[in-house]
Amino acid sequence: MKWLIAPALLAAVAAPWLADPYTTATLARILVLGLVAASVALLTGVAGLPTLGQTAPFAAGAYAAAHSSSVGVVQLLTAACVGAAFAALTTPLVVYARGVVVLMITLAIGELAVTAASRWRSVTGGTDGLAGMASPRPLWGLPVLDTDRARYLYALAVVGIVLCVVVLLLRGPAGMYLRGCRDDEARMRASGHPVNAYLAIAYIAAGAIAGLAGSLLVTTQQYLSPADFGFDIAALLLLGVVIGGAGSVVGAIAGTAVVLAARDWLSGLLPGRGPLLLGALFIVAAYALPRLRFRLRSAVT
Repeated sequence: MKWLIAPALLAAVAAPWLADPYTTATLARILVLGLVAASVALLTGVAGLPTLGQTAPFAAGAYAAAHSSSVGVVQLLTAACVGAAFAALTTPLVVYARGVVVLMITLAIGELAVTAASRWRSVTGGTDGLAGMASPRPLWGLPVLDTDRARYLYALAVVGIVLCVVVLLLRGPAGMYLRGCRDDEARMRASGHPVNAYLAIAYIAAGAIAGLAGSLLVTTQQYLSPADFGFDIAALLLLGVVIGGAGSVVGAIAGTAVVLAARDWLSGLLPGRGPLLLGALFIVAAYALPRLRFRLRSAVT
């Protein structure tokens, strides 16, 4: 599948010159949510902590970026720090639990974050949301990102850099430790590895990645609402991770793109059938994809 990376990258770069502004804005949103899905894949597939709560640091990073500087790199750093800080505050609730318990705890964290965003009007605008945010400039002295094309390319560059860093780290000892915690926690503990510390670092790192995505949401959408971080978004992200392969941060973006395409584009061809399409996708992902991956592995070996 590696041979697909170069054509996909070329298509992603060429997209804003070939598509209309609405499609370009939609692709930018796919990139943003795909980056959050990558943080879900890091926790769910690599570290073994299934999560429905990555929308919480996503929201924290977005609102922090909205109230910070008009320079993109400052927004990114602020959002990443706030997302990581939010994850650090909730780490004790998550890393000492396992399995379905983690799923329910993270779901509760995500729902509490949405409730707080709905009521903290002075910061979030409440259910009316925040609107009219000025377009940032990537760095001091560079032009303002005042077109859909420019905002998309900015999001593409940031997502690409973050993914490269994450993939490189996961190919090293960090990835081996996390997969060891996922596959055989007892053996890791018996070998003297601080499993909870490894999981805490992964959880905080995933919070930083989700926070970065929040900053990109501010840049590409220029509007924030609690609805951008609700349970339906969390469920779509988890479904995208399942489709793309739970252990692949790159596949998480591809899976998220498939889910959002089914929700936003295919449902336009079949009005009122969006939930039916998503339900069918979930069934295929839950039953067909694991068998298909098993056969591919068997064929390769």
